[in-house]
Amino acid sequence: MRVLVANIEDVLREAAARWTLVAYFLLSSIFILIFALGVNLDIVDGALAGAKLFGQDAQLNGRTIEIEKLVLGFESGFSAFLYLIGIFLAIFATAHLVPRLQEKGTIDLYLSRPMSRLKLLFSRYVAGMLLAAANLAYLIFSIWLIIIWKTHVVHPRILLSGAIILYVIATLLAFAFLVGVVTSSTAVSIMSTYAIFLFAAILSGHERLAAAVSKEWQATLIHGLYWLFPKTAQLGQAVVATVAGGRLGERFGDSVSLPVFGSTLAFGIVCFILAALVFQRKEF
Repeated sequence: MRVLVANIEDVLREAAARWTLVAYFLLSSIFILIFALGVNLDIVDGALAGAKLFGQDAQLNGRTIEIEKLVLGFESGFSAFLYLIGIFLAIFATAHLVPRLQEKGTIDLYLSRPMSRLKLLFSRYVAGMLLAAANLAYLIFSIWLIIIWKTHVVHPRILLSGAIILYVIATLLAFAFLVGVVTSSTAVSIMSTYAIFLFAAILSGHERLAAAVSKEWQATLIHGLYWLFPKTAQLGQAVVATVAGGRLGERFGDSVSLPVFGSTLAFGIVCFILAALVFQRKEF
């Protein structure tokens, strides 16, 4: 356990030394600052009387809007943005962990330690998840506190959305590790992971896609690919549904289902197992 913890500390120190950690949190801070400065609300007796969004007056047509409904709708919409930006930053900041590990000199140093290759790879994965979790918590808590400061309304459901976002990050990072072990390329790992994210989102419309093809085997292939890849679009809807609740949450009710989460988890587990097997057999 001590060796495992030591390897995780090495990754965190490496991220700090190479400015990855600083850049990671700096980008998040920029998004938070833009949000804090760009949203100005005029609250009168618990209702929204006026608003400016990024310098532009919001058109209320003389109406006042209940601040509770406003905050709930705003947090729901912003949770979708957090889903995209959280995953984008996490993969961009952690996909290098395996390719950099396999660089000549670095891998020799790590393999000289009394530690199995599986534990070495797992320690890099845990370190990457810790980085992603810390940044995601920073993003969500900061946005949540800004909303409370500007509206005086507390909706803790936005904090629960972080668990689903981290779930998707864990799955995609396992795939990035697999590509990184095979190719030893950070660029390929990042591009492949983003491609999987987008391709899986397209497959969310597998019913319509299957209905558009003329061959039965083509429809079967589309359905099979849908269940093979992670459900990035459905889990994004699950994030919004978790924050929204009520009618909007019911609209995305099918997204929050065991098959969606289970098949995504299976994809991540298989990817990490394959990465571990390839890493065990690889010659350095």
